[in-house]
Amino acid sequence: VQFVESGGGLVQPGGSLTLSCEFSQSVSVFIPMGWYRQAPGKQREWVASIALGGKAVAYADSVKGRFAISIEYAKKGVYLQMNSLRPEDTAVYYCNRAIGPSDWGQGTQVTVSS
Repeated sequence: VQFVESGGGLVQPGGSLTLSCEFSQSVSVFIPMGWYRQAPGKQREWVASIALGGKAVAYADSVKGRFAISIEYAKKGVYLQMNSLRPEDTAVYYCNRAIGPSDWGQGTQVTVSS
C-alpha cells in the first residue's frame, strides 16, 4: 500500500488544518493506521492512531485534546484534524500503518508561524 498525504500549509498559531491521506488500495479495518511527523533535525515521531474500524483512537500527549484522527475505509483515506496549532507542531506529516510502518510517502509540510 502506498500513501499520499495532502492538506499541509502555513498557518498562524492557534489556527487549524485538516490533513488527508489516500491509500493506493483498500485497507482492512483490522489494520491500525496512524499519523506521524518529523520536525527539522528530529526523528520521526508518532502522533495518532486509529483502529477497530475507527472505534479506538490514541494520541501522543503533545497533541491530545487538539488533534482528531478519523478514517473512511470506503474512500480509502485517513484524516487528521488539527486545531489550536502551535509552532512546535511544525513538521512534515506522514500517514502509515500504526504497527510496522514502511514505504513512507512524501508527507505534507505543516508550518505554524506568525
